Amino acid sequence: MSPGEILTYPGRRPEPPPGPMRDALAASQDLTAPALLARAVRDWFPGGIAVVSSFGTESAVLLHQVARIDPTVPVLFLETGKLFGETLRYRDTLVERLGLRDVRALRPDPAALTETDADGVLWARNPDACCYLRKVEPLERGLSGFSAWINGRKRHHGGDRAALPLAEYVDGRVKLNPLAGWSRTDITAYFDRHGLPRHPLEADGFASVGCMPCSDRVAPGENPRAGRWRGQAKTECGIHNRPRLAAAGGCG
Repeated sequence: MSPGEILTYPGRRPEPPPGPMRDALAASQDLTAPALLARAVRDWFPGGIAVVSSFGTESAVLLHQVARIDPTVPVLFLETGKLFGETLRYRDTLVERLGLRDVRALRPDPAALTETDADGVLWARNPDACCYLRKVEPLERGLSGFSAWINGRKRHHGGDRAALPLAEYVDGRVKLNPLAGWSRTDITAYFDRHGLPRHPLEADGFASVGCMPCSDRVAPGENPRAGRWRGQAKTECGIHNRPRLAAAGGCG
């Protein structure tokens, strides 16, 4: 798959209607990350695009680029109730440092939590169901009204991300992956060049940080996401390749 190839999914509309969505998909292969972001925010989807950020170890790079274009672009943050305190404090640091003006915390539905995860350990019994409850469903609500969204996935993460295109059309929205081709060296260089603060857990061996029960340190030379759901076949939370759930408590 080439970097600019349009990715579609079986059973969904194969391509967007003529207009900004199709323009974005067609042009993405010829643009650098900053240029792609600028076109998306200013020209293709003004007022109709959001960034989804975990405020994890690499998040500052994408957020910094977006903030330089328009700090009022909404930033959707999945506040799962299971995050490290360090992540929440890092979020606050970046919001102040970058001048982000519209960070929206997306939380799981309280009634659904009471019904499905009353003891708070659904993550141990059924991690896919936990991710659906705390991430997938809140994000679906949070993206309502947006025509496009931006995320920070990269091919160097490996797994399903190894052939990641710069632009996708998923569930009626354009999904942009402007940093898809960036290496770990590129990320480190950008942090250093712009003096961006690092996530405090990175120095403690966490190369990728998600929810506290499902994040682990990685050894030197390991894939940066090796600590996510360690020991399980699961490698994604579901917001990018959502699991089909037969019911809230189980996977179909």
